[in-house]
Amino acid sequence: MEKVRNFNNLDSNILTVVTIGTFDGVHLGHQKILKRLVNTAKETHLKSVVLTFFPHPRMVLQNDANIKMINTIEERSTILEQSGVDYLCVQKFTKDFSRLTAEDFVKTILVDQLNAKRVIIGYDHHFGRNRSANIDDLRKFGELYGFEVEEISAEDVNEVAVSSTKIRKALDAGDITKANTYLGYPFCLNGTVVSGKKIGKQLQYPTANLKIEEAYKIIPKHGVYVVKSEMNNKTVFGMMNIGTNPTITDSTQQHIEIHFFNFDDDLYGKSLKIEMLHRLRDEKKFNSVEDLKTQLQQDEHESLRFINTLHD
Repeated sequence: MEKVRNFNNLDSNILTVVTIGTFDGVHLGHQKILKRLVNTAKETHLKSVVLTFFPHPRMVLQNDANIKMINTIEERSTILEQSGVDYLCVQKFTKDFSRLTAEDFVKTILVDQLNAKRVIIGYDHHFGRNRSANIDDLRKFGELYGFEVEEISAEDVNEVAVSSTKIRKALDAGDITKANTYLGYPFCLNGTVVSGKKIGKQLQYPTANLKIEEAYKIIPKHGVYVVKSEMNNKTVFGMMNIGTNPTITDSTQQHIEIHFFNFDDDLYGKSLKIEMLHRLRDEKKFNSVEDLKTQLQQDEHESLRFINTLHD
């Protein structure tokens, strides 16, 4: 897959089939559209293009710093690449871009820059200034500019019964099992290991402290989770706490800490991808450090029991 930010770099001789959307989460519903896109490209001898937008329109138009995304743009790109599309085109979303009329968008982006011969779109897709145009408008533009429009029906989309909003709600509630079922893959956190207060080490549960740079990345509900990561071509399991360490400190600062089982390599400065598999419990304040330590032992036992079920 080729990632394109400057559409003028696209070969003008390449004819394409395009789908358009934010694709946050690249969940099972999105995957259905992507499969149709890739198959159509093969059948029609066109190149498949995903046109997506970054930042999220609400971040720009509503100055909404509170909006949280299931994927960072890098995570989204990686997952889309695995779907087999030929090109990922990332349109920078700005206020100027948002003011393009529907026809300007079609003519400038779809026709002149992406050479679209077919556009595959969801049944409820709206586009153009104030999202004023719909699928019927797109069909009219298709007749005018020489491309076909294929609609993914409501039945097809609703059959999967998945949405990015449902996934965000599941993550906010800590329901990682439901989120993963909707996504079709484990929800992940990508970050860099930074130095912590070494509290875990004192409890005989040393942790890697994960720092996530992207403020817009959704972080699931505080609590303890079973996780896994790939390190040195090996799968390593562990348990992760998301929270404020209320037994140890009164700080309200959120920390993400992972204790890996049977692993003691130095991870400082390393980039890690953490896949979240299962929720164990809420974070809570214990009466003493000893009580916390006893709970961590129980968490480890529960984690290992869950991990063993994965191999059954």
